[in-house]
Parts: sequence; C-alpha cells; structure tokens
Amino acid sequence: MLRLQSISKSFARRGLVLDSLDLTVNKGDSLAVTGPSGSGKTTLMNIIGLLDRPDSGDVFFDDRSILSFNQDEAALHRNSNIGFVFQDHLLLPHLTIRENILLPLFARNISKDEYEVKCGYGDQLMEKTGITGLSDKYPFQVSGGEAQRATVVRALINKPYLLLADEPTGSLDAKNSGLLGDILVSLNKDTGTALIVATHSSGLADKMQIHLRLEEGKLVP
Repeated sequence: MLRLQSISKSFARRGLVLDSLDLTVNKGDSLAVTGPSGSGKTTLMNIIGLLDRPDSGDVFFDDRSILSFNQDEAALHRNSNIGFVFQDHLLLPHLTIRENILLPLFARNISKDEYEVKCGYGDQLMEKTGITGLSDKYPFQVSGGEAQRATVVRALINKPYLLLADEPTGSLDAKNSGLLGDILVSLNKDTGTALIVATHSSGLADKMQIHLRLEEGKLVP
C-alpha cells in the first residue's frame, strides 16, 4: 500500500537526517518507529503524510507516486487516505468533541447520504473508544487522555487507509498511554487501517506487529 524508495532528507543545522531510506507498509500493518530525539522520526512521518518533501527519493501509495501532487491534490490525498494523530490533540476549543470529530468531513464536498453514514461511523468509533458521553463537551472539559481518544476518532472518520501517529502518548500518563495504545491496536485490527507509530515508548512499540528503529538515517529491525 505504501512504499518509500531511497528517501533522503537533510537540514542546514542538523545535517543528513534520512539517508536513502526504504520502507514498505501493507494494508492492515501496525508498525512502530523508535529512535532518539532528532533521529528523524517526525521528518519521516511528515514526508509520508506529504507535510514535507524529501531531497531525493520517491513515495508510492498504491503504486502511484504521490510526490508529484500539487497542493490541492496533496490536500485531497491527506483528507481521503491518511489520518493524523500528534502528541498534542489540536482540538479546536470553540467546538464540541463531536464537532471536532466531524470536522474533516467539511474539507471536501460530500453528499448528504455520505455525511450521515460518516456521522454514524463516528458514533461507532466514539463508543469503541469510550467517549460517547463526551459528545457535547468542549476540549477544556475533558481529560488529556479523552481528548487524545477524540483525536484518534477524528483521524479515522474518513476511513483512511493509513493512520500516522507521531508520539501519540507523549503527553499522557502511564495509565492513559497504555489505554490509548490498546485502542490504537484494536482499531487497527477492526478497521484494517494500517498504523505507523513514531514513539519513544517501548511499551507502545511492543504492541505493534513490526518494530523498526531509525538509526543513522535508516530503518533497522
């Protein structure tokens, strides 16, 4: 489903971060990428999500190169095919939890019928993640763990093929970190959405099917 071929990326102050990196991800995979701060985990995730561009190499999604996409094509690809979860929940404070979850549906034109189906799917995901009772609350009224679970639901509302989670438990305590990790694994199995997690947490990494470490710009077992 996803293939990275000879990806290299460098920065003026940090030097070479990714060095002819290769990666293949199949439908339904769960993959952890670990490594020290500054090793390039976030850079890798941003390139996969078309939030950044490599200096060289190519990224293929369903055997189609996506690096040639223009700005509109890249935005449509992200909205339709990729879900994002970051360390901070990034929920909009003036919207309720349910409104935040449904927000990606308004990024493109969809029919009334599709909207209703997606709303129903969102309700199912909220039930699976244990936040159904928080629908009408605002982000400041829920805990950090609950807000992060809402972010996961928002990331999955469009039924993406791939979920990118960059340090999703970085701001959570041990109990909520473990719960969120279990939720991510469960949703990966239930939905078939491939999951790539960049994390410092060995506990979260151990929950994934595949665990790779980013060292000297390359992914190693």
